[in-house]
Amino acid sequence: MAQDDVVIGSAARFTFHHLPNRTFSFLENRDSRELLTKWSMNGRVTAQAFRYDQYFQPYQKDDFVLAFFQDPDVTSHLKLLSGSSGQWTTLGTNIKKVEAREVPCTQLSMSLFDCLHKENIVKESGYISKCLDEFVDDFIISDELRKVLLLEDSEKYEIFSPSDRQEFLFLLFKHLCLGGAVCQFEDTVDPYLEITKSMYKELLSVQKDPDTKQINIISSVYKVSAYDENGLCYPSTRPHEQTFAYLIVDPLKRHVAVLYHGFGGGIF
Repeated sequence: MAQDDVVIGSAARFTFHHLPNRTFSFLENRDSRELLTKWSMNGRVTAQAFRYDQYFQPYQKDDFVLAFFQDPDVTSHLKLLSGSSGQWTTLGTNIKKVEAREVPCTQLSMSLFDCLHKENIVKESGYISKCLDEFVDDFIISDELRKVLLLEDSEKYEIFSPSDRQEFLFLLFKHLCLGGAVCQFEDTVDPYLEITKSMYKELLSVQKDPDTKQINIISSVYKVSAYDENGLCYPSTRPHEQTFAYLIVDPLKRHVAVLYHGFGGGIF
């Protein structure tokens, strides 16, 4: 089955339990919250945790994700923003099918972004080089960073390879840089890098190989969407590049973290 094939039907091999006491420091930390507010994401981004009981292997991801969205403890606790009211609600619907795309997470450092300095997109001081304003969909491109993230025909788009752009670390960074509907962009790159790093470290689990002594990421990450009888319902009924949901599976703790953001203008 292809990585993002639609899975239809019923999957009850896995059972899940909400973990209400699990907190995420990148949402609780005052400095993080201030930045997320500035980027129009605070109050529209959330992270939740669930425990599962059965042994999971990555080849089971389609059954696993379908079972997740059909589990009653998930449907009664999984948060999303209502498209009509803009308020938080829970999934609370009968999921008929899901899409789950595996997201690579191989990066063990922030060196992926060194090219931003080498290509003078970010100056030695950390300041982001400006450019003439351009508009792409809901985004204003006013600097070279957003240009290299969004414009495929830009001169320096290829400094990040196609495989780089699929990495979970890159996607987190891009999501933070693009922000919400009334995002106030940063003049320097450091805040984006710092929050990206803290989110990445907290969401993923690592393990040291006893033989090689190397650190390996053991989590699996899936970008997900779910459909009920009326069509797409999660992460929203209206697709948007900045409306996303990722499931991060820790096979040792048997935990699933859900990172969710709903694009919009409201700040709570």
